[in-house]
Amino acid sequence: MTPAPTPSIRVLVVDDHPVVRDGLTALLATQPDFLVVGEAATGPEALRRTAELVPDIVLMDLQLPGMDGAAATAAIRAAHPDVAVLVLTTYDTDADITSAIDAGAAGYLLKDTGREELCAGIRSAARGGAALSPTVAAKVLAHMRGDRGAGLSGRELEVLSAVARGQSNKQIARTLRLSEATVKTHLLHIYAKLDVTDRTSAVTAALGRGVIRID
Repeated sequence: MTPAPTPSIRVLVVDDHPVVRDGLTALLATQPDFLVVGEAATGPEALRRTAELVPDIVLMDLQLPGMDGAAATAAIRAAHPDVAVLVLTTYDTDADITSAIDAGAAGYLLKDTGREELCAGIRSAARGGAALSPTVAAKVLAHMRGDRGAGLSGRELEVLSAVARGQSNKQIARTLRLSEATVKTHLLHIYAKLDVTDRTSAVTAALGRGVIRID
């Protein structure tokens, strides 16, 4: 009898919903080359479990209590550069995608991804490749061309998202550790790129294009 193959890809599942973690763990268990070594429900717990277990792949949700998925991704990549982080989320706005990729995520998949695509994405990330859902890949290309996101930089997306949350220039400056003058400059650039003249129109245009979202 041929012995069963030994699982070679160690996966840590990070999601704040127990039923999602259970479902992902059960799904990955059907693959002979995957081994789910642990789970985490928060950003800080994901950091602790990664340090303890040293998985090959961290399957990361973005919306987490304590620390969001992008921040957790950046922290994991900084402390454990050999661990790949693959984002699995329901959100596909330009702001979410940009923050995750900038944080060092090896890929970005949506939760409506099929079983085969998810497993292929994990294997690709484990080999050092990239994994993007088709709709996410299209948005990344559009953003690079400046189509959908109007070429907004990561910092401009942060400023615009803060505006959408109702923050004043002073609050934005304090949160992002910028001067108010710099915030105003970013806003002027945002207005020009979105072809609008004020904060409200900028937020409306960005929400309509899916450049940002409001939690």
